[in-house]
Amino acid sequence: MLEEVRIQGLGVIDDAVLELSPGFTVVTGETGAGKTMVVTGLGLLFGGRADPQRVRPGADRAVVEGRLRVAPDGRVAERVAEAGGDLDEDVLILTRTVSAEGRSRATLGGRSAPVSLLAYLADDLVAVHGQSDQQRLLRPERQRAALDRYAGEELAKVASAYSAAYRRHREVADTLEELTTRARERAQEADLLRFGLEEIAAADPKSGEDEELLAEESRLGHADALRIGATTAHEALVGDPAVAEVQADVISLLAAARQALAGVREHDADLAAVADRLDEASYILSDAATELASYAESVEADPARLAAVQERRALLTQLARKYGETTADVLAWAENAAKRLAELDGDDERIDALRVEETELREAMTGLADRLTEIRTRAAERFGAAVTEELTALAMPHARVSVRVTTGEEFGQHGRDDIELLLAPHPSAPPLPLNKGASGGELSRVMLAIEVVFAGADPVPTFVFDEVDAGVGGKAAVEIGRRLARLARRAQVIVVTHLPQVAAFADAHLLVEKSNDGMVTESGVTRLDRQGRVRELSRMLAGMEDSELGRAHAEELLTIAAADRD
Repeated sequence: MLEEVRIQGLGVIDDAVLELSPGFTVVTGETGAGKTMVVTGLGLLFGGRADPQRVRPGADRAVVEGRLRVAPDGRVAERVAEAGGDLDEDVLILTRTVSAEGRSRATLGGRSAPVSLLAYLADDLVAVHGQSDQQRLLRPERQRAALDRYAGEELAKVASAYSAAYRRHREVADTLEELTTRARERAQEADLLRFGLEEIAAADPKSGEDEELLAEESRLGHADALRIGATTAHEALVGDPAVAEVQADVISLLAAARQALAGVREHDADLAAVADRLDEASYILSDAATELASYAESVEADPARLAAVQERRALLTQLARKYGETTADVLAWAENAAKRLAELDGDDERIDALRVEETELREAMTGLADRLTEIRTRAAERFGAAVTEELTALAMPHARVSVRVTTGEEFGQHGRDDIELLLAPHPSAPPLPLNKGASGGELSRVMLAIEVVFAGADPVPTFVFDEVDAGVGGKAAVEIGRRLARLARRAQVIVVTHLPQVAAFADAHLLVEKSNDGMVTESGVTRLDRQGRVRELSRMLAGMEDSELGRAHAEELLTIAAADRD
């Protein structure tokens, strides 16, 4: 709901604040005072086209700021959060600025936002019905959505079932298209996978085999050097038994050192510790000498085995170039490839199953879409009759509104129906779309009749009407006021009017006043109390605020309207 709108530098308005409230608010004033600028400002606030010529002469820019109370968990609040804006205790601040050069800016909840986002949010916030405004209900998708809500629970259940079938059908159809159009690609992928799996199976690699072969190749390739090194080290430790003369070897020298300390170690703990370490060294070196002897005997040059190892390593390296850096990677590739190949080989069966499901879903959609068409057709007849009845009371007794339900061949998100509201302004006129079948004043009255009938079904929180009473008066004007008041029971209604019969039904009355000092024209907005309303209605009735007859008539209008609201 709109709580406050401030307009600066727009048309004849220098600076004006509209304090708005729930229910029915009427805006009046003399011709040229700036009433239409109020509607223009609201249009700008909700993403309307920016016209730099509307900027007040001498001003740099026009600014419109609005305070709206919104549901904290609703779609508007969610969209504001996505745009980076904030709510102030469930209040949303919107701002629209238009420079004299034509530049336009918008802010949403304290953050800069595209003007298109304001227009998007407007669909859930306000319906502006003015002679030059883009009418919300002139959009085909809005007409369909409003008619569906008007049709009630019966259609909602069928629509929910259809929507579920439609979404699943789209998923199945997309999958089928992908599988069938990529048949050649899938066949090529399967062939490559089979070739790779066969190549790996033929090689039969084992995890870690590449590292083991590398180590074995290194031993076989250096067998002579390894044997000579082990033999030389062994001789250094224990000597060469093939040589007759005594040699100085490590084990013998270590034994001599141990023997030298054996007789004196008991006299000094420090020397005993050294002797212990020599004993330990002797044991270690003896073991090393034994292992060196064994190793030297085991090392043999085997050219045939070396060639086999090198050949095996070359094969594994070839596989690694194609399928992974190591044997483990190659085996992991093979595992994944086998799974993918199983999927590809199963696609033919999957395609058959999907085709069966697609046929079943299409049949279900056809039945549900036919039900939607039947329900919409019945609702359209009721709706057309109800709006036509409303128009009779709104000084359009010969007009007829109907709803054309056109069923196509293609399935859409909401069925196969195109919905279009048509108006025949008089019996001899053919039914035409609303924006082609009515003048500006007639269109506002048609929209009022539609909104009254749709009230509760089309849950927009705020309605704005400009010149809804153009070309009418007397009893018809009273009926317009009565219907606006009826609409205001379910939503906030703001109306710019020049008819006292309409203004009398308002819950709140705003007066746009113009002052002229010969240099600058300014407009301000005043919220009228009871006496102020009497004076303004008297002016609207008789052209004179202080006419006794006019004031009496104004009091009578207010009394009648109050009784009607009760």
